[in-house]
Formats: sequence, structure tokens, C-alpha cells
Amino acid sequence: MYKSAIQAARSSRPVPKKFVAVTAAALSAMLLAGCGTVQIQPLTPEAVQQQVASDRQAAYQDVPPIAGRLSMEEAIARAIKYNLDRRTRLMEEALALHQLEGASLDMLPRLMSNAGYSWRDKELITRSVDSVTGLPSLANPYISSERSHENYNLSLTWNMLDFGQSYLGAKQSADRALIAGERRRKSLHVLIADVRTAFWRTLSAQKLRDDVKQTIDLAEAALGDARKAEAERLRSPVDSLRYQRQLLENLRLLESIEQELSSGRVELASLINAPLDLAIELVEPAGGVQTALLEMPVERMEKLAVTENADLRESFYNARIAVEETRKAMLRMFPNLAFNYDLRYDTDKYLINNNWNSAGLQLSWNVMNLFTAPAQKRLSEAGVKLADQRRIATQMSVLTQVHLARLQYHIAYRQFLRADQIWQADAKISEHMKNRQQAEAQSQLETVANRTTAILSLLRRYQSLAQLQGAASKVQATIGMEPRLGKVDQLSLEEIVREVGAATREAQPAAGGAN
Repeated sequence: MYKSAIQAARSSRPVPKKFVAVTAAALSAMLLAGCGTVQIQPLTPEAVQQQVASDRQAAYQDVPPIAGRLSMEEAIARAIKYNLDRRTRLMEEALALHQLEGASLDMLPRLMSNAGYSWRDKELITRSVDSVTGLPSLANPYISSERSHENYNLSLTWNMLDFGQSYLGAKQSADRALIAGERRRKSLHVLIADVRTAFWRTLSAQKLRDDVKQTIDLAEAALGDARKAEAERLRSPVDSLRYQRQLLENLRLLESIEQELSSGRVELASLINAPLDLAIELVEPAGGVQTALLEMPVERMEKLAVTENADLRESFYNARIAVEETRKAMLRMFPNLAFNYDLRYDTDKYLINNNWNSAGLQLSWNVMNLFTAPAQKRLSEAGVKLADQRRIATQMSVLTQVHLARLQYHIAYRQFLRADQIWQADAKISEHMKNRQQAEAQSQLETVANRTTAILSLLRRYQSLAQLQGAASKVQATIGMEPRLGKVDQLSLEEIVREVGAATREAQPAAGGAN
């Protein structure tokens, strides 16, 4: 009887077409996975060239060309808005903010939806046993479930420990977003310092370009005359060779100056994201050398540094992250309370209630936390102590940087004053020698030597000025001074130029008058 009932049930339930389709798809996928292989695909030169062209186009996209001569304020503004490394820092900060949004969403309860399909090749036939006598029940075996049926459920779950962990993780993500902002500030300090140095190097090349070329031409002509005189034996061979050697020494010095000056323009173009082969004409800033930072008391510098320095502020945020990590470790030791609520539906025709709701509340606790708690506590405390020690070390390092930067700025200022005095003296000598040349009272060698000396003095003056600007930028970076701008992507280039100029003018009295 049982066999006939089973055969009748089996013959009345053919294998559904949906299951056949799913089985066929699964077998096909397994066959493709087993037969498929991953081929090595190296980059082709065409693909590389295409990507390089696309990247170069993206780098210069929306970057307006330089109109006219470039000022210091515009160079800094262009670097702030278009420099590629700064764009990367801005994107890193934006990514940190998006991670904060994701961490905040992790605090929400879990809402899961599931849909399933179940099939078996034989009927689920069961027998029962009398709970008192232990004998088989006299009732016939019965079928309690369909061979194929679908089920759906919508589940809402809330976990107390998960909520606490997500809350503390969101606070850490907020601190990491602030760290990304401090790193963006630090990159801005370095960028402004590099732009100032490259600007003055390029300006010195612009100022000396014509003089260097004219002096090289004059030296080449004098060298040709000396070799001609040597060939005609108009002078002693030794005197003629000594004369040529001195000319060659001056030529070598002039050519080394020309090579040194040529790299500044390329560096400046790279910093402001301009074409590297662009001929940039600069405007020399008016107003001379600002000495406000020299007059700022060192106590004021230390006070600004401990509150505004980007590295020190980052160490504070890292210490807060370490404290939150300790709280997360301690939270894992508490009991966990979980709540769930489900909405379920099943197409099984043998069910009297095809849809139903269920709820549950569960309290759990890992007893092993009793043994691991001391070790976890020691580990967390060690992490906090390490973060505190790093913050203390960073603070002492920043104060050291303040004093060193201030000292270097004073030294650079004195070196600039001395280089300026030497240049003024050499310029006067060169002017006198130029008058003597017009009166034919000196040789071409003396003219070349005097002009070379004057060019070298002017070059050293501009180099000292560039070092002075770099030292000033280092002081400003150490004490955390930078232009306070809004969202750069929402400001036009002209607005940023005005903001940079205003920040430069306001920083001078603020630096000099603060106490």
C-alpha cells in the first residue's frame, strides 16, 4: 500500500519546467567555468598611447590659458585650483567624507529580503509513533510538504553590539575625514612654497636671459679673435692660450648659469598645470621683501603652531581614533541583545497558513570574554599610550621646527641682504667698465669677465631671494598659515586670485602685530 501511494504521488508530480531550466543553467555555468581559461593580455602600444592622450586631455581640461604676464598671486591661485596633486588630495578628502556617510548608514537596522525555490525528487512522506506506547501510529503515512514550492520573507534585524560598533566606527570615520583635511592643508603649504621658489627662479631666468646671451656672444667673438691672433702669431703663444683659457672659463660659467635657469620655467608650468613648453612671462612683485615674519615673537609662533599645524592636528585626531578603538574593544565584552521581526510567505499548498509573521528577542554573551578581557584591555591601553606618545613627540618636533624655520628665515634674510649689496657693487663696477670699454681702455676679456661677474651676482641675489621666500613659506607652513578659501571648485580663478592677494596683505599685519 505504501509503495502504491508513493508511486501514485510520484506519477502525479512531474518535474517542473522551471527546475529543469535552472538545472540546465547551473550545468552550463559549471561547464563554462571548468573549460574557461584566463589569457594573459599585455598592454599594447596603441592602448597605452590612447590612454596617455586621454589622460593628458583630462589633465588640461577646463584650465584657461595664461593671458598676458603672470603675477605671483595668479601663479599661486592657478596652483591651488588646477594642480594635479592638490586635486588628488581634494578627492581623498571627498572619499573620506563618503566613507563617513557609509559608516553612519551602518547604524541602521538590517532589512533583508529573501526569495527561494525548493525542489526534491521524492515526496516528503513521514510516519508518526505513539508518544506513550512507542508503537507506530495506525494512521497512514502522510505528505507534509510539496516537492516544489517557493518561499519569500522580509526580515528586520537590530543588533545592539552592531549598533555600538557602527556608532564608534562612524566617529572614527569622522576623525579620518578631518585627517584628510589636514593632509590637504599640508599639501597646500608645500605647494605654495614650491610655487614661490619656482616663480623666483623663473623670474631670474627672465631677467638674466638677454644679458647671458649677449655676454656668451661677446665671449665667443673674443675667443675667435684670440684664436686668430694665435694663428697669426701676433702674441706670445703662452699669453694667447692663457687668454683663451680665461675666456673659456667665463663661457663655461655662463653656460652653467643658462642651464640652471632653464629648469625653473618647466617646474613652474608643472605646478600650475600649464603646458610644459609654454613660454611664461612673469611680473616681478612690487613692495620689496616683507619682514613681518621676522618681527613676529617666537612665543606667538609657538602658540599658532600648537593650534594650527597640520601634522600636530592630525596626531590629535589619531589619538581620538585610538581611544575609540579602545571603546570598541571593551564593547565587544558586553552581552549582546538582538531583535528580529520577519514577514514570511510560502506557496506550499499543504500549509494551512501560507503567510505568517514572526518575532524574536535573543540575549547572548561570549563567556570566553571573561578570560580574554584583561589581554584586550592591556592591548587597548597600549594603543592609546602609543597614540599619546606620538602626539607628544609630534608636538615637540613641531616646536623644534618653529625655532629652526625662524632661524633659517633670519639667516636667509641676512644672506639676501648681503647678496643684494654684492650685486649692487658688481653692477656699478660693470657700468664703469662698460664706460671704459667705450673709451677703448680695456680688453674684451675684461669686459666679458666683468659682465659675467655682474650676471653671477644678480643670479645669486635672485637665488637668495628664492631661498628667502622658501624659508618664509616654511615658517608659514609650520605655524599653519594659509589662504582661507571656500570650496575651490565653486570659485573662479579671478576670485581665487583676489582671495590670495587679500590673504597675503592681511597676513603681514597679523604676523607683525600679533602678540
